[in-house]
Amino acid sequence: MINSTLKQLSEGLAKAEFTSAELTDAYLQRIAATDGDLNAFITVTADQARAEAKEADALRAQGKAGPLTGIPIAHKDIFCTQGVRTSCGSKMLDNFTAPYESTVTDKLRTAGMVMLGKTNLDEFAMGSSTESSFYGPTRNPWNTEVIPGGSSGGSAAAVAAGQAPVATGTDTGGSIRQPAALCNLTGLKPTYGRVSRWGMIAYGSSLDQGGPIARTAEDAALLLNGMAGFDHKDSTSKDIAVPDYTADLDKPLDGLRIGLPEEYFGEGLNSDIAARVEAGVKELEKLGATVKRISLPRTRLSIPAYYIIAPAEASTNLSRYDGVRYGYRCEAPKDLLDMYTRTRAEGFGEEVKRRIMIGTYALSAGYYDAYYNKAQQLRRLIKDDFQSAFAEVDVIAGPTTPSPAWKLGDKSNDPVSMYLEDIYTLSVNLAGLPGMSVPCGQVDGLPVGLQLIGNYFAEAQLLNVAHQYQQVTDWHQQTPAFG
Repeated sequence: MINSTLKQLSEGLAKAEFTSAELTDAYLQRIAATDGDLNAFITVTADQARAEAKEADALRAQGKAGPLTGIPIAHKDIFCTQGVRTSCGSKMLDNFTAPYESTVTDKLRTAGMVMLGKTNLDEFAMGSSTESSFYGPTRNPWNTEVIPGGSSGGSAAAVAAGQAPVATGTDTGGSIRQPAALCNLTGLKPTYGRVSRWGMIAYGSSLDQGGPIARTAEDAALLLNGMAGFDHKDSTSKDIAVPDYTADLDKPLDGLRIGLPEEYFGEGLNSDIAARVEAGVKELEKLGATVKRISLPRTRLSIPAYYIIAPAEASTNLSRYDGVRYGYRCEAPKDLLDMYTRTRAEGFGEEVKRRIMIGTYALSAGYYDAYYNKAQQLRRLIKDDFQSAFAEVDVIAGPTTPSPAWKLGDKSNDPVSMYLEDIYTLSVNLAGLPGMSVPCGQVDGLPVGLQLIGNYFAEAQLLNVAHQYQQVTDWHQQTPAFG
């Protein structure tokens, strides 16, 4: 069961081939047997999971089950879950038990899903490798000597290793798509505002977006059906009708216009990844799509723009962690200033402190116009590039990452090198567009992903393209020899 898709498990539950209680126990046993080597979970909620599975089985017996009822799920430990530790992978929140439920986790629980636990992540979602976590790095089940990607690395590793059929993630600059690519999964970052951010602890408020991590596009569509929708509690949530994301999965791709940005296939891209991506695009051509070379000329500006805007927003969002109200507090402070400074110095890790300092500097008097305001202007130009492209094409395709997963520790002392790994994903967040990654092959035995980018609220179209691609390829069906 543990390597089945969400759709297969949903059908098995409907046919009474097994119960949610049996399914949940299978995943809990898998976690217990393998997570010592993987470190994908920060908290495992076994008792709660069994209770929720029992409730799901009761609903099914009453004829009240939906497609997600009784399906286990893992949540990135950045979503608040009432009564359960929500740590953000940080010492600062190691003792924080959320007093309320995030909208995303609440919607999925209402749909009958069973929470297995909370997954590891880069501290406060700041990273591309899950190495900055206070709880230690997560390892990639395809090769435990390499990183699983980040910041949603725990969620991706858990699904890839068969510890959960699906998981939630968040994407501020590629943190769903990049780990999905490096772990051979399908990951979708929806349009900004499509999924509620309420109860999702903020990193970059204008960039963060929750989304699904799954084995297939069909599974991602089913999970997004449960996650998406307007939320009056979230001022950034868009009040736009939510379609059934599974409705058009089988739509033919005849006439689909795919754009290939020349900037995505230049210097810095591993040549073998380029070949896998181009092979994937050829499969889409066989399905009826036409391909056109396009240009996104400001792509190179996405990293400098992002690493001003995101740290600036992080500096503001993380100012609340001061030892006064909740979270970590230093021992025996001498006075208020000592409590503030030592609490933050001791509670935050190196990468978080680095980004807070960058952001604070960029927002300071005399530098705001030179850095933050200029970065926002670049952001608009990046958005304009995409809109010009979408006047000519329907979907943009390219690599998700410039290289396969690297060895643990290889980039830990070179933050700029790690930042460059997000070159193809950051601009999507800056523009607020939807993007997803689907498995398209392997390089040196490690998975790589094909990235698909759509226009605003075009998630259904992206899922359709990805699903059709997965009907004629089998990369997504391959699983690691782990555990």
